[in-house]
Amino acid sequence: MTNELQRKVERAVKLIQQAGHDAIPEVAYSGGKDSDVILELARMSGIEFRALYRNTTIDPPGTIKHVKERGVEIVRPKKSFLEVLENKGIPSRYMRFCCSELKEYKIMPRVIMGIRREESPKRAENYSEPTECRLYKHSGECVDAIYPILDWTLKDVTEFLENRNVRCAPVYYDEHGVFHPERRLGCMCCPLGSRKHRIEEFRRYPNMVKLYCRGGGKWLDAHPDAKKNPVQSDIYRLFVRTLFFDTNEDFMMAVEDMFGGVDCKKFLEEYFKVKF
Repeated sequence: MTNELQRKVERAVKLIQQAGHDAIPEVAYSGGKDSDVILELARMSGIEFRALYRNTTIDPPGTIKHVKERGVEIVRPKKSFLEVLENKGIPSRYMRFCCSELKEYKIMPRVIMGIRREESPKRAENYSEPTECRLYKHSGECVDAIYPILDWTLKDVTEFLENRNVRCAPVYYDEHGVFHPERRLGCMCCPLGSRKHRIEEFRRYPNMVKLYCRGGGKWLDAHPDAKKNPVQSDIYRLFVRTLFFDTNEDFMMAVEDMFGGVDCKKFLEEYFKVKF
C-alpha cells in the first residue's frame, strides 16, 4: 500500500471511530466496491456498527449471495419494485421515484456511506465535506452522514481491495475472473443509465422487460384517462416510448404510418426475445 493511500486509510478509520464514539452507526452497504471498502474500514476501526443492505429486489444476479457472504444484514423494502411500478408507473430519467422508495430511507440516525467525489461531476459539486446532515427529501427525515472515502480515487479503491484481499460482487468480474473496478453495481436497467446501456441491460435481463410491462400495465389500467394519450394507449407503446425515444413526437413519427402503425408488443417480443 502506498504511503498516500495509507494516510487516507488512517484518516478514514479515525473518522469512522469518531462516528462510533457515542452511538452505534449504520454502515450503508450497497454490495458495490465502495461499500466493500467502507465495510472493511469499519471492521478495521474496531467500533461497533450495523452493516445494512437495502434490498431493492432488482439488483444483479449474485448480489444477495455476495451480501450474505460479507455478513451484512438484509433489509427488505416496504414495497417491491413490482409494487412500485403498479403504484407509480414506469420510472424514467426524469421521474426516478424508485430510489426514494427502495433505497433512500432512514433506518438509523447515523450512517457511514461509501460516496466518492470522483464518481461524477454532480457528486463533486454536491459533496464538499466528509460529514453532513443528509436529508431524504421525500420523507423529510435527516441522518448524520459520514463519508470516509470522499476523496478516494478509483485507483485507491482498487489498491485497497487488493491489499486487503477483498472479493467484490460478481458484476465486477469478467468471464475470465478479471476484476474490472470501473464497473458499477446498481439496479438492473436503472433509469439513470444511458439509452444504449439500458437497452443492453434489458437485452441481458429480458425478464425485466416483462416486469416493467406487467407492473406498468397495472398502473395504466388504474388510470384510464392516461390511455387517452396515443403515446400510452397500452403499456407496450409506453414502454417503447420511454426506452427508445426522447420525445412523444419522435415516437409517434416512428411508430405511426399509413398501414396502421407498428405493433409495439410484437416489436418488444422480437427485439428482447420475450413472450408476454
